[in-house]
Amino acid sequence: MAILLGVDTGGTYTDAVLLRDEDTVIASAKALTTRHDLAIGIGDAVRAVLTEAAVDPGEIALASLSTTLATNALVEGQGGRVALIYIGFRERDLEAHGLAEALKGDPALVIAGGHNHAGGEALPLDEAALVAFLEAHKNEVSAFAVAAQFATRNPAHEVRAAELVAQITGRPLSASHQLSAKLNGPKRALTAVLNARLIGMIDRLIGRAETQLKTLGITAPMMVVRGDGALVSAAQARERPIETILSGPAASIVGARWMTGVELALVSDIGGTTTDVALLKGGRPMIDPAGARVGPFRTMVEAVAMRTTGLGGDSEVHFLSEGLQGGVTLGPRRLLPVSLIAVEAPAVVHAALDAQLRSVAPGEHDGRFVRAVEGMSREGIGPREAALLDRIGGGVHPLGDILRARIETGAIKRLVERGLVQVAGVTPSDAAHVLGRVMEWDAGAARKALRLFGRRRTGAGNVLSTSEEDVAQMIVDRLTHQTALALLETAFAEEAQGFDTAPEVLARHELMQRGMAGDAALVRLQTGLQVPVVGLGASAASYYPAVGERLGCEMILPPYAGVANAIGAVVGRVTMRQSGTVTSPSEGKFRVHLAGAPTDFGTAESALAHLESVLRDSTEAEARAAGAEDIQMRVSRDVRTAGVEAREVFVEATVTVEAAGRPRVAV
Repeated sequence: MAILLGVDTGGTYTDAVLLRDEDTVIASAKALTTRHDLAIGIGDAVRAVLTEAAVDPGEIALASLSTTLATNALVEGQGGRVALIYIGFRERDLEAHGLAEALKGDPALVIAGGHNHAGGEALPLDEAALVAFLEAHKNEVSAFAVAAQFATRNPAHEVRAAELVAQITGRPLSASHQLSAKLNGPKRALTAVLNARLIGMIDRLIGRAETQLKTLGITAPMMVVRGDGALVSAAQARERPIETILSGPAASIVGARWMTGVELALVSDIGGTTTDVALLKGGRPMIDPAGARVGPFRTMVEAVAMRTTGLGGDSEVHFLSEGLQGGVTLGPRRLLPVSLIAVEAPAVVHAALDAQLRSVAPGEHDGRFVRAVEGMSREGIGPREAALLDRIGGGVHPLGDILRARIETGAIKRLVERGLVQVAGVTPSDAAHVLGRVMEWDAGAARKALRLFGRRRTGAGNVLSTSEEDVAQMIVDRLTHQTALALLETAFAEEAQGFDTAPEVLARHELMQRGMAGDAALVRLQTGLQVPVVGLGASAASYYPAVGERLGCEMILPPYAGVANAIGAVVGRVTMRQSGTVTSPSEGKFRVHLAGAPTDFGTAESALAHLESVLRDSTEAEARAAGAEDIQMRVSRDVRTAGVEAREVFVEATVTVEAAGRPRVAV
């Protein structure tokens, strides 16, 4: 009998489950996620589940971690300060694929070098400029990213840049050719930048998590869930943290399949920060051929095809003053619920809320609080941000007491983006407390905060509502509406491929909305979803029955819906995929592009056989390094030819090798 431990760190909760022999849930437990040090929450959840099951830590044969840390960091614009080395491109290429947006003003160097499509050197690498750049920025950034033109055909200049980064700075480096074998330099550069931004965060998380498990007496190997639902070793996740984006959602898909056995369904997982929707087809999650998209960024990371929306139980509630009645909308930023921060600092929170309620006129920052996140590096912040951090200190404060000038609002925003500060305010979690659907934190504080929110004036000059229950219902109704939109967009993205109209437009179309509402005039309309929805997440039972009613579909809420991610973290398989390319630079010459210098062969078959052999060995070794056993190999070839003068001419071929197996357990 093997006992397996699955852990998931979400934006609000950290979940832990124990499974026996991968077929029975023994126990599950939750603990609050500790944003300043996620490992504390991991330790609390694991300790709780071990106590619940009365299991000795030494009996754990395998531990596996899924995390929304990378996903949330990219959605919320957080992460370390990085520098990009961009070789062989033009300055204007920095604007392609959102690369400049991803850099957010961080330093970038565009220098001569790179290769051509056949792997030959286009221009020598400008090492003098690179060395000067590294010397100038080595103490200002947490990591470097490098992307060179056609590095997937010949990575020599990226390799040389990596050597210089290591010698001069000692900082981690994210090389684009190690993250994707596909062409498209700007997109590879974007992926490398995001990977570099995440390196420090994921490394700290994994290191501290391993320490926590050892402290508890768990010596089993630790795995991490990748964005396609597969498991990798902790060491591999540290090297390529970008591959853990969508880790938590991918684990939830695997968990949903394990719990329900459904073959065809939409899976919707609501967390504290995001709602993640994916399609299960034939019992398998669909993989996004264009690369994982998170927030505004389309990466080259192979991951579950998923639409991630900044909508969760802790989403910021915005007041809409337009129109005579006004209203609310949610997200994409996450706030600490007022009901939660009131548990941490009840005296401060209630005193401030009471004072604000006594005031005749509503204040701009009513119901909002701020606190600093302990233990985070201040590296790269400006003097205004540093002064604000000093003012906040180690306590919880009303936001209005901290902001002394309007210009400081931008400084607070930058501190939040860096993960140095958290803001608390009204969220759907507070609304759920007011409506009595959840009673985990301080419902009294939630009621006061929603009463303050309702005092805001609509376009007609009237207050939004004098009843906190009405405000709470508005918020929950809005969450139902936005969740339904996210599900419809995912369905249209799958079903309406080739349409001229975008999925977002189709989902929001007035006829679609009328059909779901049952509005009938001269034309009878019926719209909704034709497939069931599996609702996951701790708050799914509170919100998702109404979503199912709105969409007219079956809503499946499994018994362990609240810990699906943790279950998926431990029932997945280790899967490694590697790809390589063969080109034909001239007739009778077939060039294999691998990590080293390109190699030429006289026939297409000999080139393909060599590439397949190298990839087989490399992929199997990587799978074994990840802890896989009973490995099965699968090889696919995509050969592209063209008709020339009544004969087929070889153009290019891609070989992909997959090695998969169950993770090795401790005995």
